[in-house]
Amino acid sequence: MRPRLPLPHLLLMAGLLLGATAARAQEYPRPPVPDLDRLTQELFAEIQSDESSVAYEDLYETLLLYYQTPVSLNTATRDELRSLLLLSETQITNLLEHRQRTGPLLSLYELQSIEGFDLRTIYRIAPFVAVLTTDPNAARGNLWQRIAREENNALFLRYERTVQGRPGYGPADTTSTGRPATRYLGSPDKLLLRYRVSRSRDFSLGFTAEKDAGEQLIWSPKTQRYGADFYSAHFVVQERGRLKTLALGDYQLQFGQGLLLSSGFVVGKGAETITTVRRSSVGVRPYASVLENSFFRGAAATVAVTPTVRATVFGSRKRVDASLQQAQDSLAEFREFTSGLQLSGFHRTPTELANRNALQETVLGGHAQYTSLSGDLQIGATAVNTQFDKPLQRRDELYNQYELRGDRNLALGVHYSYVWRNLLLFGETARSSSGGLGTVNGLLASLSPSVDISVLQRHYARNFHTLYGNAFGENSRNINENGLYVGLKVRPAPRWEASAYYDRFSFPWLRYQASAPSTGHDWLLRLTFSPSKTSLLYVQIRQRTKSFDADTLRAVPLPVPTQRRSLLLYYDTNPLPGLSLRTRVQGSRYRDDGGPSSHGYVLAQDVTVQPLRRLRLSARYALFDTDDYDTRQYVFEQDVLYAFSIPVLAGQGTRTYVLAQFDVNRHLTLWLRYADTHYRHQDTVGSGLDEIQGNRRSDIKAQLRYRF
Repeated sequence: MRPRLPLPHLLLMAGLLLGATAARAQEYPRPPVPDLDRLTQELFAEIQSDESSVAYEDLYETLLLYYQTPVSLNTATRDELRSLLLLSETQITNLLEHRQRTGPLLSLYELQSIEGFDLRTIYRIAPFVAVLTTDPNAARGNLWQRIAREENNALFLRYERTVQGRPGYGPADTTSTGRPATRYLGSPDKLLLRYRVSRSRDFSLGFTAEKDAGEQLIWSPKTQRYGADFYSAHFVVQERGRLKTLALGDYQLQFGQGLLLSSGFVVGKGAETITTVRRSSVGVRPYASVLENSFFRGAAATVAVTPTVRATVFGSRKRVDASLQQAQDSLAEFREFTSGLQLSGFHRTPTELANRNALQETVLGGHAQYTSLSGDLQIGATAVNTQFDKPLQRRDELYNQYELRGDRNLALGVHYSYVWRNLLLFGETARSSSGGLGTVNGLLASLSPSVDISVLQRHYARNFHTLYGNAFGENSRNINENGLYVGLKVRPAPRWEASAYYDRFSFPWLRYQASAPSTGHDWLLRLTFSPSKTSLLYVQIRQRTKSFDADTLRAVPLPVPTQRRSLLLYYDTNPLPGLSLRTRVQGSRYRDDGGPSSHGYVLAQDVTVQPLRRLRLSARYALFDTDDYDTRQYVFEQDVLYAFSIPVLAGQGTRTYVLAQFDVNRHLTLWLRYADTHYRHQDTVGSGLDEIQGNRRSDIKAQLRYRF
């Protein structure tokens, strides 16, 4: 048994937690940037090992978009209010009825007079909403003049690098067989350039260029490389009479429950057990993130056919990464094919470069939606046709038997939502060209002012295929899954809240690392207490049981249940003006069916201070100890604006970081971040081309923002 971390360290962490209980209530100020870290803690459960693929870039991007172009409480539709994921259906209904009965809100404080809006809710939504007594776009004038005068107009430059050397960036070498060793072709520097100017319900114009670590900065028209490895640009105009949205360049689409088209703020199962279950039809959205595969490239337009009917058409053509193969059999159905799409977005080695933009994808589709004048009833239909210039042909594995094959997929679907009193019914059903069906249906209900429930049922056939969908589910894709989810939220007393969910799921066919049909379940219980307006304390327990192959050396591996149970204690407080303390104690136990248990934990203390009006400092000191990689821990960290950090903590050691934000003047802001992970009982960190000789990994990051 490896030695545990020293007792003085544990006492230090506990002392910081207890010392912070002297928090005093503070008046809520709208911060210069929203507190995304705290909001993320409230919405998500802790990240588990196979849930680390969530698109957090897109999540942060959407939250910051709401902050920079806040939702107008006096004009927002039900769908726009739902898209915040912070308001219950009853709160939305009460707000809309209040607007209809008394007219536009005059101040954010007026929300306190609306039934269901407690102080915690108001503080949570305040950074992302605005109360505008007049329409700022009523007399628009020339578009280009408005773009030039817009205050929400900024350019970002970001630099990142790992301090220690790694063999992937070393000089050319040969293997033991005499062949050239694989090396990254570019430098270890990661670079980002981003520009965006936008105005709510009016326009958005943006441009992004990114180079990942290991990629080249090279100008080579013959290989279609022009400087940075990834570029993205968009131009979107909104509310031009009957033309509601026109998007050119890169964009995303969100309709219904996300079964066919999903983007943006997607949480799924988390600590928010009610509002995150449903999705909203926010339609066409500009794309400005750096995920290199989750967007459309072309044009999309939404038109108001009548006051209650809107139609959207869209087209996209872009090249995507794929590994092409030649058929060895002359009688094969396809001469050239790909076994699947490459989604990493990395183009660092000769092999990754060979897969770059190897496949052309064309997507055409449309959406029509009826919304009643009251907004209570919504019915829509969606069609998405995807075609590749070379067919997909998965590897000849049994679990791939029902995967998408060929060069085309047509998916058709319908969705609905209906509000009746304190009840919301919603759902979406779709069919892909393979004949497979997918359906998700649910309800949200307020049983009383202090009790909310959610129920959601889903069925995704083993041969149901959707390439841009991301509806509620256990798997990362909506295929080969059945499930029933039940959520509950109770507010038994002021400042107290209890939330829970139970999700039962099954996989009727084989899947990766599970060589037989299997079942599982997942449940969570969180108890939250808000000692003051700005303080938050919660304890959470979660258990997840899912089957995986136990012995991969057997001719026919047998899936067995694996159980992960985790416990989380989190405290966030502002004991003094300009001082914020956050303490996190997190542990987990992992066990195969009938096997021994392994354990892991992390203790983290965050401190944020603002010694000067223009200077903000944040730091963390964390201790972690895990028995193996199955009990690795993930913990959110504060980062520079528009970035996120969720490091993997496994083994024994400490994790620290320091983040400084300095407003040089009203135009220029500088962020500097240094993070270090120090491992005990290890001589190397990482593996392969990224292996570090030694027991420490350090990363630096710098970002400049210039506001025009």
